[in-house]
Amino acid sequence: MRKDLGVQPALFPMPVLMIAAYDENGVVNVMNAAWGTVCAMDKVALIIDKEHKTTQNIFKTKAFTVSIADKAHMDGADFFGIATGNKMPDKFAKSGYHAEKSTHVNAPVITEFPVALECEFAEVVETENIYAVIGKIVNVNAEESVLSENGKIDPAKLNALIFDQFQSGYYATGEKVGQAWNAGKEMMKSASAD
Repeated sequence: MRKDLGVQPALFPMPVLMIAAYDENGVVNVMNAAWGTVCAMDKVALIIDKEHKTTQNIFKTKAFTVSIADKAHMDGADFFGIATGNKMPDKFAKSGYHAEKSTHVNAPVITEFPVALECEFAEVVETENIYAVIGKIVNVNAEESVLSENGKIDPAKLNALIFDQFQSGYYATGEKVGQAWNAGKEMMKSASAD
């Protein structure tokens, strides 16, 4: 039997994204965001409030990075979600984490997180129903330890964190259970035969 749960953001999994940008003085700020996704082959959409310190930094510097948080750095990822740059301007320094300047955009790459999308600020989409910061992906960099033999990111090696909006938990990815555009081939054959 199914039960009505009311209105809630009941999607799972959600990413654990680390959004990083410099302020006008070159100080690194990082925030944790679950409401973000790719919206084109070279675009990312971040559903983040304009009041966030990181959002304001993106507007000033016109660039940012999006890192995928991993299981090994869950404590840091969570800290970047708890602490706000508006009240703790030196939160990145207090984290003990490290950053290198991107070679492609004016934004920091947080070295602890194994994958980073380097983005130029493209636009804000603001309607009655959404506020989204859109970035143009100009490069993706990754630690070699998370790459497969074909040079692509291997999710089994990445151990990416995923956020559970039901119970506010973190989970880690890793187990491959099928191949996209292949797992449904038998159903496709049956449907085509009808």
